[in-house]
Amino acid sequence: MEVLANLIMSKKVLITGAGGFIGSHLVERCVQLGFKVKAFVHYNSANRWGWLDNSIHKKEVEVVSGDIRDFDSIYNCLKNCDTVFHLAALTGIPYSYISPLAYIKTNVEGTYNILEASRLRDVKNIVITSTSEVYGSAVYTPIDENHRLFGQSPYSASKIAADQLALSYYLSFGLPVKIARPFNSYGPRQSARSIIPAVLTQILSGAKKIRVGNLNTARDFTYVSDTVEGIVEISKSSQLFGEVTNIGSNSSLKMVDLVKLLSDLIGIKVKTVADPSRIRPDKSEVENLLCNNSKLIRHTSWKPKLNLEEGLTETIKWFKENHHLYKDEIYNI
Repeated sequence: MEVLANLIMSKKVLITGAGGFIGSHLVERCVQLGFKVKAFVHYNSANRWGWLDNSIHKKEVEVVSGDIRDFDSIYNCLKNCDTVFHLAALTGIPYSYISPLAYIKTNVEGTYNILEASRLRDVKNIVITSTSEVYGSAVYTPIDENHRLFGQSPYSASKIAADQLALSYYLSFGLPVKIARPFNSYGPRQSARSIIPAVLTQILSGAKKIRVGNLNTARDFTYVSDTVEGIVEISKSSQLFGEVTNIGSNSSLKMVDLVKLLSDLIGIKVKTVADPSRIRPDKSEVENLLCNNSKLIRHTSWKPKLNLEEGLTETIKWFKENHHLYKDEIYNI
C-alpha cells in the first residue's frame, strides 16, 4: 500500500499507447485510482485520441500527441513523470509480414526512446508491456517466465528485442524496469484484427458463414479489465524490478471451441469457412499459449475477476452497441 500511495502522489503517470485497446482501459483505471495521468497518443492531423475521444474520463486526463519513434516527443512528455506504463506498439501479426521494419522502428526503437528518456529524466518506475507471442509455440505448459523465447513472426521478434533491451537497461544502468507480459487480452474496444472481434463483427452483421483462420490453435484469454489490473499490480510491486511477470488466466481454449462458444452466447448458429489469407505461414504459427500466472499471484494481490463466459458476455454486449465502428466486410490486418 505504501508503494501505491507513493504512485498516487506522483506528479504524473505517463501512459503510452493511451488511445489503444488496453491503453485506454488503463488510462481510465488509473484515473479511478487517483493517479494524475498524462496520456500519450499517436499524432494525427485530425487530432483524434483513439478510444479516449469518447471516454468519460477524458477531461481528467492530460492528452499529449506525438510519435513513440520520436525521442524528442518522449523526452519532453516525460517531464515531471515518476511512473511510465509503456504500451505503444504495432501489434498486428499479419502486418508484420508485410512491413517488418515498421515493427523494428516502433517496437524496438520506440522502447529504446522510453528507456533512454526515462534514464535521463530519472523516472522511478517503468512498466514495459510485452506479449505472450514471444514464447512461440509452447515447449511445455503452462508457460512460466523461464520458458524459452522464440520469435516466430517479425512482431514477436521485435517484442523479444524490446524486452531484452529493457532488461539490459536494468542490468547496465540500474533503471527501475518491470516487464508485464499479458497473454491474449479481449474485451470492449479490441481491434478487429483479433479473433474475438473478427468473429463477433461477422456474426452481428448477419453473416452465416464466418471467415476464420486456423481453428486448431489454442490461446489463454484474459478479460481486459483483469489484464489492466495485472499491469497496475506489477507497477505497485517493489519486488518485480528487472523481472518479467506473466498476466493470464491459466486456462486455454481452442479457436474452434471459442467460435462455438461465441455463437452459443449470441444465440445464432454459424458455419465457419477457412480463409487462407487469415492463416499464418506454417512455421510462423504459434500452436498453444497457456499462462502460468503463479508469479503474479505470489507477488501481488491480483486475481482474475471474470471467467471467460462472463467476459465474453460483457464483450458481446459492447460489440452489439458499437458494431457500426467496425468494417466486418474486410479482413483487418
